[in-house]
Amino acid sequence: MIASLEDALALYATGEGSYRAYADPDNEAGTGMFGGWTAALLLKSVLCDPRAEGEAAALNVNYIRRIPPKSELTVTCAQLGGSQSVSTWRAEIFVESREAPSATANIVLANKRDSDSFTERKPPEAPDPHSLPMIHPPASFGQRVDMRAWRIPFGQENSHSAHWIRERSGHPIDHVLLAYLADAYPPRILTRSPGMRPSSTLTLSAYFYASADELAAIGDDFILSEAVGTRAAASIIGSQLNMWNRSGALLATSEQLCWFK
Repeated sequence: MIASLEDALALYATGEGSYRAYADPDNEAGTGMFGGWTAALLLKSVLCDPRAEGEAAALNVNYIRRIPPKSELTVTCAQLGGSQSVSTWRAEIFVESREAPSATANIVLANKRDSDSFTERKPPEAPDPHSLPMIHPPASFGQRVDMRAWRIPFGQENSHSAHWIRERSGHPIDHVLLAYLADAYPPRILTRSPGMRPSSTLTLSAYFYASADELAAIGDDFILSEAVGTRAAASIIGSQLNMWNRSGALLATSEQLCWFK
């Protein structure tokens, strides 16, 4: 039985813009708490604030130091400025025994309205997810996601890969879950390597195009995640991610910078 995502990302208000949280060990990655869990918790702290208006448009996370599983956390958020259309926020996660944050994020909320629209990118061709076996990424967070890939992404001649993915507890797709899934794909250095090797996310950015209503229409169905590396050099590698629904609508994009060994 998979615990609900709401429980895994539970926030308890302790004052204006301040919450108590817990580093749920069921959302651990190989080097501490899963980066997607961290990003989702930071975004949720802003979306839960009574002062927040609009929908998530952008999320930029810096991973400063390891968040130990089972640690007690303080999460804070504050509005930096804005207008009737957009507002910018800062959120931070502190481990209780530390004075400096372990992760920070800048978050942009937007009051979205109808406008001209187009999409330059196209989704890759993909088999039906139910025709593929379920696999799980390594570490405890991997048990939360149902991933369906049609090729093993190791030892390739290029770093492009794609897979279907959904959250197993039945949480419907929303902006917080997209932030969680923005880190749920193999590090790009592995696609050019014969096997596993250490890799850690330094920064993660996510940009949300789909409205809350568009995401609600997906329910808890699969989305298609398509990733590609940009450049690897001097133990640093970049990657880009596109997230699509079954109908081929681009829901969000993400970009990472990772360290590897």
